[in-house]
Amino acid sequence: MDAQKFPVTRTDAEWRERLTPEQYAVMRGHGTERPGSCALLQEHRQGVFTCAGCDQPLFEAKLKFESGTGWPSFNDPLPGSTEDTVDRSHGMVRTETHCANCGSHLGHVFPDGPPPTGLRYCVNGVALNFTAKE
Repeated sequence: MDAQKFPVTRTDAEWRERLTPEQYAVMRGHGTERPGSCALLQEHRQGVFTCAGCDQPLFEAKLKFESGTGWPSFNDPLPGSTEDTVDRSHGMVRTETHCANCGSHLGHVFPDGPPPTGLRYCVNGVALNFTAKE
């Protein structure tokens, strides 16, 4: 992620100023929030989830589902909003998903989601903001 250039770039100091310490650890340090700790897990209104790092729209609320994992889960991102890379950390191979606009780590993608995609975008809630549809 770090070698790639993204439309939105910031210095490390700018990221630290914009994000909370937990957001910084997750989004810039590829961390993971504690399961069940984010209020957005219980968000059920219609609207759009955006990147906390750059405000890029990422997921429509209608594609959010309850996976039972403790993190917000989605079927599919908005077209062109995320990019995936291979994550070989922690002794396993996973697919990491990050914001295509700023490169911030969002979470991981797993092939165990519901139809129609069969995918589960398991996203750290601290990496998201939510805007309700009016």
